[in-house]
Formats: sequence, structure tokens, C-alpha cells
Amino acid sequence: MSTAPRSSLGRVLDDLGLTLLEVAHGTTDAARDIGGVVIHDPVDDPLFPQHAIVLGVGVADSEQLAALLRELAGRDVAAVVVRSPVDVTEEVREAAGDVVVLGLARGATWTQLAALLRSLLAEDDFGEISVETLGGLPSGDLFAVANAIAALLDAPVTIEDRSTRVLAFSGRQDEADPSRAETILGRQVPERYARVLTELGVFRDLYRDDRPVVVDPVTLGEGVTTQRVAIGVRAGDEVLGSIWAAMDGPLTAERTATLRDAAKLVALHLLRVRAGADVQRRLRAELVSTALEGGAGAREALARLGLAGQSVGVLAAAPTAAPDGSQRADQQLLADRERFTDALAAHLSAVQPGAAVALVGDTAFAILPAAGPDAEVRLVGVAENFLERVGARMPGVIAVGPPAEDIAGIAQSRAVALRVLRVLRDGPGSRAARMTEVQTASLLLELRDLVLARGDAPDGALARLIDYDRRNDGHLVDTLRAWLDHFGDVGAAAAATYVHHNTFRYRLRRVREVGGLDLSDAETRFAAMLQLRMLGG
Repeated sequence: MSTAPRSSLGRVLDDLGLTLLEVAHGTTDAARDIGGVVIHDPVDDPLFPQHAIVLGVGVADSEQLAALLRELAGRDVAAVVVRSPVDVTEEVREAAGDVVVLGLARGATWTQLAALLRSLLAEDDFGEISVETLGGLPSGDLFAVANAIAALLDAPVTIEDRSTRVLAFSGRQDEADPSRAETILGRQVPERYARVLTELGVFRDLYRDDRPVVVDPVTLGEGVTTQRVAIGVRAGDEVLGSIWAAMDGPLTAERTATLRDAAKLVALHLLRVRAGADVQRRLRAELVSTALEGGAGAREALARLGLAGQSVGVLAAAPTAAPDGSQRADQQLLADRERFTDALAAHLSAVQPGAAVALVGDTAFAILPAAGPDAEVRLVGVAENFLERVGARMPGVIAVGPPAEDIAGIAQSRAVALRVLRVLRDGPGSRAARMTEVQTASLLLELRDLVLARGDAPDGALARLIDYDRRNDGHLVDTLRAWLDHFGDVGAAAAATYVHHNTFRYRLRRVREVGGLDLSDAETRFAAMLQLRMLGG
């Protein structure tokens, strides 16, 4: 188990070494603090926190590595990561100085490494890391917990949530089989193994009581050679996740007792993580809400969000339906909105650094940098890309407000985004848009609100058509709407209403007779179209 400070190079190598990272050159100072993670970009000059780990994406040979190391000289960089195998030449050694060169294992992605590093470093936007402990381990530090359990069981361990997503893992994962390495790299149990475990009833048994479950590696198929022993993690009746150990041999009474004690400890840490996440979520929601309102505390809120002094845009987003199309209880609706918000936050953190995302009421808001003349168009593209990625699993709509240069502008951008969002929610059409694209529809919705607020009822010709349809089932309103929508094309309008064109012509004649409408008059047509829109047509 690692005893190095949480944000240290030693801690990184303890938890990610062998599985993801190897030391290619340099002497490791285990206690050296890590200030953050920087992705190297040859066409940009990012800000370097003190003692940063630099990810050398695209650095393909020793010459490029030496050039990168020379470029980083004087930046107080702790380590540079490049893709393995690393060709450490004399030129690389001279350029490195005291910078440690690490190799990223083949098969691992830079996205995975960046996510794991940020998880380990636990960079907290809202204060210092708590020194509170649970069971003698830092509160909420699941990686430390996994290492402790691994030491007690003498086997590599993963801690997973109910969706088989890997929350933390211990060292010594190289001692397990290829399937475990695949699970760690993907931070998720591969679907083919999860399906087999479900068919065998392993998850049912795991979550039914507090006894460990033994899984024969033969039943899982290719890539699994080590026996798995798992136990559910629960708080009362609620199942929080599970612990999985890769170890052969019988499930002795001692191992069973160790796993049961470990499950109780992991439950405490998972609850602490959840509580901490809830606190941060509430704090971020308060900051985002305050910034959007444009009141007295907006300037300070923007500063705490890291967005002060920038041109920013506002996104307003919401899921449109349950993924399975079913009706949701209030609690499930909230969970759906939170998942949608978290997914949007994760997406924006990758494509739009600096974005602040929070669920405020039933709407997910994002405040993000929006510089440049085409910023609004670019933000629409970002929103469309996110919705394409989540697809039918998490359908939603996203409205884009105009860029804002000051506090008042942010409040105005929020108001515009909400107007656009209402249009997107109101009916089929674009899933992401800005006001320019939906302005007419927005004005019609506002006019409809005015009509409803005043209690105005349809009158004149439209009222006569509605009354005739109610008494005779004449479909005259639908006929008029179809004719107007298709610019007087009888054939297209008849097809849209699923009637023969002669029947449609008869009904259109009745529209003129019953309603007293002169459809050759432009003003009459416009008034009829507007009134029909007010009906919600």
C-alpha cells in the first residue's frame, strides 16, 4: 500500500505503475509533489503548474522527446509521459536533467491516463483535501482502500460500482490475467464478461446477501485464468457496488471475514465520496446560479469558477425523455437530469477546458469561454457533438446563448438560452440551436403565452370552423392547416391528411363556406396561420 502523499509522483507510480506506466529514465523522488497534468500541444503554450506531469501526446521518437525535454527546461516539470517503448538515447538523457521520463503502456489511451491521473491527484476546486480518516485511511480515498484490501488478501483488487465501472484498483494488477488488464484500461468490466456474469447469476447472488461469491475462471472464457472472488458493498438495503479480488485457492473462513470487513469499510468510503460529491455539486450549482443571475455576487462567483474577465457563452440543456421511453418518478427524473449534467460536464471538460457545468432546477447550465467572432456557431457545434455522442441512450436538447462580455451580458445570455431551450423542448426539430435559428418560433410561443394569460379564445372564422368540427367531425381545421402548411398544394396537403385529393378539395370548399374565408387574400391567410399557431398547431 502506498504511503506517499496523495498528490505525489511516488503515489502516481505506486498506483499506476506496472499497469499503465513504467520509468524509462530518471530517479524517482517519491515525495515530490505533483501540481497538475498538462497535455503537450506543439502549437500552443499552456500554463504549467509547479511540478506538472506533461503528457507528450504524439511524441513518436527520441529526437522529438529530446526536443520536448529541452522545450520544458526551466518549467519545473516533474515528469514527462510518452508512449512505450521509450528510446532513451544519450541526447534524451542530457535533455532530461532531473525530469523523470515515463512510458505509457500500449493499449492504454491518453484519455484514460489523464482521467486516472486527475482522479489520483484529486484536484479540488473548492478547498484543501480533508485529512479526515475512515478505518485509518484518508476519507474517500478508494485507491488507498483498494491497496489496503489487496495487502490483506495478498491479491490484486478492484472496487466497482453497480454498473461494473471501476472506481479504484490496487497495485499488482500485472499478477492477474489479461482480462483484468483490459478491465483496468477501460475502467469498466468488458461487456462480454459482464454478460456471462449476469447469465450465471453472479450479480444476483452478489447483491442478494453479504456472502462472497467465487467465480470459476473457466466459465468466463478466454483471457481469464485467475479465479475471482467478489463481495457486494452495501449501506443498509442499498447496494453501492462490489469488491473483486483475483486470487486462486479456496475461500477460507479467514478470507471470508477479511472480505466482509473490507466491504463495510468500502461502504463507508463510498458514502463519504458520495457526500463529498453532493457538497461539491451543490456548491458548483450555487456558483453557476449566482453567476447567471448577474446579481451582487456574480463577479465573485465567476472568479471562483475561473471564468472572470473572459468572454463567455451560456448553454442551457435538458434531457427530453427517459432512455427507454417510460414514465419516470420524480426521484428517477432527478437522477436522469444529474446523469445528463454529469455527461455534459465530462464532455465539455475534454473539448472546452474551463467550462463550469451545474444542474440548476430542472435545467443543466454551462458557462464556458466563448472568444472569437464565430464563438456562438462553434458552441452549437460543441453541443451537437455531445448529443451525437450520447445518442438515444441519453436524448436531450441544448440551447446556446450569445457570447457575453460582462455580468449583465451573462444574465442576458442565460435568458436567451432559456427561450431557445423552450422552443427545442416544444416540438420536433433541431436538438441544438441558437436564437438566430429559432427566433420566429420563440416569438410565437411568447405570443401564445400572452393569449393564454389574457384568456383570449379563438373568434371569427376560426371559431366557426372549430364549432363545425365539434358538431360534425368535419376536419375543417385540419384541412385549413394542411393547405396553409403546403402553400396551397392540394396534392401534398391531401397526402399529409391521408385523404383523396377530391375529398380534400370538398373540405377546402367547406372551409371557405363555413368560415367565410377568402383564401386568395394574403392578410386572411396570415391571420389564419397565426391563429392556428396559437392553438398549438
